[in-house]
Amino acid sequence: MTTTNAAPDTAFNWTANPGKTFIPLENNPSVLTHLLHTWGVRPTLTFHDIYSLDPSSGLLSFIPRPVHALILIVPAHIYHPCRDNENDQLPLYTGSGADEPIFWARQTIGHACGTMAALHAVANGPARKHIIPDSALAKLLKGAEPLGPEPRAQLLYDSEDLEAAHASAAGLGDSRAPAKEEPNSNHFIAFVVGDDRGLWELNGGMKGPVRRGTLEEGEDALSERALDLGVRGFLEEAKRVGEGEIGFSIVALAEGGESDGRYEEWVMGLAWVGVGMVYFTSDDLTLGVKDRYGEH
Repeated sequence: MTTTNAAPDTAFNWTANPGKTFIPLENNPSVLTHLLHTWGVRPTLTFHDIYSLDPSSGLLSFIPRPVHALILIVPAHIYHPCRDNENDQLPLYTGSGADEPIFWARQTIGHACGTMAALHAVANGPARKHIIPDSALAKLLKGAEPLGPEPRAQLLYDSEDLEAAHASAAGLGDSRAPAKEEPNSNHFIAFVVGDDRGLWELNGGMKGPVRRGTLEEGEDALSERALDLGVRGFLEEAKRVGEGEIGFSIVALAEGGESDGRYEEWVMGLAWVGVGMVYFTSDDLTLGVKDRYGEH
């Protein structure tokens, strides 16, 4: 990930030492669900679009519960003012092993931020029980978990199964996927419920995981407290420090089958949908799809 104030350690900036680069994934429920199911996740876990963060809109009631993680994608001109200074102050993460409250991995593959976000979403907390034993994903995590950050990142970099799962999903989506050589200026961030009931912000382009707060028993990643600690908190900060329009896309990783279409049909039939800081018109929903690709 390219940062405005680059850290001295260029391991966190894949553009400083490019190497392997993927075609970016679209932040699309169908794409990310396909990725996980291809990789070795049971069909009981699926991604769903979040069109509103306002509980009074009624749109959140269409999302299956519990929600184990949210994935947010924002433009670089929003991301960097919100996170660069904090990242500069973070200590280098050195954790490893099953006793850690979360699984986090550094990203060293270009344009793989969507796959890294999906990996962080499913590899932690209650979501992890949906991974099929002896699947490619289960074997990858078994090998990666005992390792420190650098060998763990190398294992993911070298993983043919990770690359194959990503490739199977990269051609899917609602808009043309950028070529891997094309620049992309969006960032994926995963907000995940950990084994310690913490809400963790997991981003392979940062120096390590960030614990944003504690959730009470029964609160999931889409609860009001989780939204305030995570996605909603980020977007409020973006209003204060960001530059330009705040465009974003959010998907939820939830227990439950695929959408029956009522949610999307209702949303597309509305003249406009209020989503807190941003208002999407019917035209804006189409434009929003074009901003679903990530940079890292």
